[in-house]
Amino acid sequence: MQSAAGEKPAMWGPSIIGFGSYHYTYDSGREGDMPLVGFSPRKAQPFCTRDRVQRLRSVARKLGKHTTGKGCLYIRKLADVDQEVLEALIVKSVAAMRARHPS
Repeated sequence: MQSAAGEKPAMWGPSIIGFGSYHYTYDSGREGDMPLVGFSPRKAQPFCTRDRVQRLRSVARKLGKHTTGKGCLYIRKLADVDQEVLEALIVKSVAAMRARHPS
């Protein structure tokens, strides 16, 4: 993630390790900052990346054992997935987020 984002890791709250950032503004006027890409090691799902998997389904199908949420990719063990596919997914995600939220 550090290589894909070109940014050093930073803590976002108590449990998210993020790389880079972007600013968002909703139509409602609500706005804030989020990591460009990141992960959260958690007990239930030890590896959760915020990488907008919905837009990258063709790559995600090749990944291996995982589930998805609205904006997360959940992996129980890194050994369950193809590391090269995961890296490609992260690179594509960072590019998509930068295109959508240019700084």
